[in-house]
Formats: sequence, C-alpha cells, structure tokens
Amino acid sequence: MDYKTRVIEMKNITKKFGHLTANDNINLTVYKGEVHALLGENGAGKSTLMNQLYGMIEPTSGEIYINGNKVNVNNPNVAIANGIGMVHQHFMLVEPFTVVENIILGSEITKYGVLDMKKAKEEIVELSEKYSLYVNPDDKIEDITVGMQQRVEILKALYRGADILILDEPTSVLTPQEIKELVIIIDNLTKEGKSVIIITHKLKEIKQVADNCTIIRRGKRIDTVKVDEVTEEELAAKMVGREVTFKVPKEDRETSDTVLSIDNITVKNNRGLVAVDGLSLEVKRGEIVGIAGVDGNGQSELVEAITGLRKIEKGHVKINGKDITNMTPRKIIDNKVSTIPENRQKVGLVLDFSIYENMILENYHKEPFSKKGILQKDKIIDNAKNLIKQFDIRPTDENVLAKSLSGGNQQKVIIAREIMNNPDLLIATQPTRGLDVGAIEYVHKELVKQRDRNKAVLLVSLELDEVMNVSDRIAVIYEGKIKYVVDAKEATEAKLGLEMAGGKK
Repeated sequence: MDYKTRVIEMKNITKKFGHLTANDNINLTVYKGEVHALLGENGAGKSTLMNQLYGMIEPTSGEIYINGNKVNVNNPNVAIANGIGMVHQHFMLVEPFTVVENIILGSEITKYGVLDMKKAKEEIVELSEKYSLYVNPDDKIEDITVGMQQRVEILKALYRGADILILDEPTSVLTPQEIKELVIIIDNLTKEGKSVIIITHKLKEIKQVADNCTIIRRGKRIDTVKVDEVTEEELAAKMVGREVTFKVPKEDRETSDTVLSIDNITVKNNRGLVAVDGLSLEVKRGEIVGIAGVDGNGQSELVEAITGLRKIEKGHVKINGKDITNMTPRKIIDNKVSTIPENRQKVGLVLDFSIYENMILENYHKEPFSKKGILQKDKIIDNAKNLIKQFDIRPTDENVLAKSLSGGNQQKVIIAREIMNNPDLLIATQPTRGLDVGAIEYVHKELVKQRDRNKAVLLVSLELDEVMNVSDRIAVIYEGKIKYVVDAKEATEAKLGLEMAGGKK
C-alpha cells in the first residue's frame, strides 16, 4: 500500500432523502494499493456513500476528489472514466448472454464496424489469468454459479479500466470455498496497485483482507482504524454502539413430542434429477436442529418439499403426527409451519408492497385483518406498528416499501411475520445471510426464544459457525442424504467439515 498516494477523498459528504439523512458529513480517504473496508450495520449508509462515489446518486453537499482532482461524479460514466468500478450486491448481468457478451456490453470492440469477438475473448482471458479470475468466456450467465457471476462483474469493471474497485457485500452470496478464492483475487488486485473498497459487516473477512476500516453508524462516520490493531470485538462494538456477544446464550432444555417427522423422502430438482435421496429426520419440541452442508446438497429442495413448494416423489412428512405430504403451502402454514426463506427478495417479500402489507401476506384473509372479505386497514396498520417496535425495524414507518429497506431490515420484516404466526415448527433457511453482527445476534436470540417457548426449530445454514453455535443437534446433509447426526456439544469443526465433504478419515 502506498500511504502517500490518495486515490479517493470524500469530504464532508451529506446525503438527504427528504427528512432522512442517510450520510451525515462523512469523510473518507482511500490510498493506492489498499483494501479499505466500510463497516456498518444494515441501513447505516454504507452503500449510499459508495453509490455517490460511483455516480448512481449525487450528494446533497460535500466534495469528491479522485487522484487529487475534484470531480463532479454525476453519473456512473464519469466514475468509470475516472477509473472507478463497482460490483453491486445484486449483480447487474444479462442472464441469457454469455460471459464475454456481458463483460464487453457497452464497451464493444469493433473491426470495420463488426463486433470483434475474437479480440474481446483474448483480452478477457488475459485479464482473467492476470488476476486469477478464471472464467469460461463462452458460458451463459444463467448456467454458472453465483461465485462465477461475481468474477464476471469484477472482470467487467477491470475491462473498463478500473483502478479503484468497490465491492458491495461481496461475500454475502458465496460459499466458504468461494470466499477463500475471493480473498486471493483481492490480494492479486492490490499487488497490481489497484485499490479495493469493500462494503461489509463480516468482521472475520475484514480481519482477513482489509488494511484500514472506516466504521459508519446511523449515517455518521464513527472512526477509521488500522485493521491489525483492533479485535473483532472492538470492531463490533464500534459498529453497533455496544458490546456484542458472539456466543449464543442458551440454557439446556428437555425436548418433548416430535413436531417434524421426515420419513425416507425423495425429491427432484428443477432438472428432474434426485436432489433429496431417501432422507429421514426428526425435530422435537424444545430443540433447534441445524442442517450443515455445502451449498447444493439438497438443502433448498428439502425445505421446498416440507413447505409445499416442491413435489415429494416418495416418502412422508408429518407435523405433530399429521401427514402434510404435498399439501398446498397455505394448508401447511395452517398446520403451524412458518418459514424464513432462503431468498428474502424473491420468496420472502413482495418488494413493491409496504411493510404493513408484507406483515400480513399469510393472514390477510383471517380476522382481525379481514372481516367478511374486507380488509381492516386500521388493524393491519396497528399490527405493523407493533411488530416494527418489537423487532426494531428501521425506518419505523410502516408505509415504506419493502424494496427500499436494507437487507437486515427486510429480514426482520420476514422474521416478525413468521413468528407472529405462532408456529409449532419454524424453518429458518440462511436466516442471517448478508446481515451485520448486531442483526445476527438478534436473529439467533429469536431462534433460541422460539425453542425456549417449546417450539421446534429447523435451521438450514451454509455458515458452519452459525450451525454449531445455535443448534442443539446437528445433521450433516451430503448428496441429498443425512449422513451424520451429532449433539452440538460434541461436534467439532473438523469432523463436520469432513462429513460435509463426504469424506472418510
């Protein structure tokens, strides 16, 4: 890192949206060749700050200097012309197009007025080898993994000449293996003199990759620290404004009746191949059973099968002894099953609906929200206000649309709605994906609270730490089968990792 060369200076940046101040007089300096982390809770104003640097939105006041020159970054083309590239949390790729078509889109090379695909491919292969961003230029976006799609986004920025890369929540959608690969990629970029700004709330990763870290809380800059001089606990406290417990506090509990009983079920994936292969599992009242596994081993299909979103080919699922196999999702909800889905934006929420509308998606047809088929708006609003307060959802306005909430607050809306249903079985799939430590601590406490209310909880997560911390029993899923079940107190990371990989000692 070159501490003499300042590549970015954001001075006194304030951004207001109506009465809301998203950024309040923030200063940020980024040096050549450094990895600078922007740390903050969901909704703290990190992405808003970076969207101004990338020209997606303009500051209400303040100045931006790039390589020492004051620049009016009033649209992304200005940012790109000044060597800034941004990889958004939700990728901006055209799915039916190939990798190479996506990378050159808008910056096409032509020869005698004809698209020169051969030259474009050569340049992309050269770039990808230089930074260990290996991709197949001819693959279609819709056929490659999320980790590969992210590489395409990074290549797209580099292809346009980016020297400063903004990565927004770069690991929220990646598997542990892909995260390791991303760390190597970032390292390669900075070795070549590129500067990388990472928007994140994952402390472990900040410690792994970042040189400096600026902490933002509720729109204000709290501090900028050298990462190797602070602990994860200190970073968490600065970010949330109080001490955060990483260990989930929970007492031992006696379990009672079996709530969920899965007997030898077979489920196919979208391509008609067996994804869940003769799987059996039980979850009792008063326990959290965690399912650990590498992504793509049948977790998603299993949850969809239990909740009525996917056909069970063979076998049975029972709730409280009642067979619910292949019932409709509404009937399964009526049988006291609630789900925090894996994809909050596609399955968990109607993004164009307000918070208050999203809170009653499963109960709009029932009293008190509906009388003789007519919605009771005052009751619906009261319900939303209570839940917003109870679950600390920000902003506190029930009329705000779900799409304008941060990821953590979107997740809180879903959790509030599902817990309000008073389920006997709560299924939580990736419940903390993309959340900050404060929100993660909150979600974990809510799951334990459900268990302590004598509910059954099924936790499906790709985060091994989470499964080990929160669960009472852990079941490892591999190639659609439960391979290994262990009491969480006796589980070791090494043994679980071995089972997750399908390995034998």
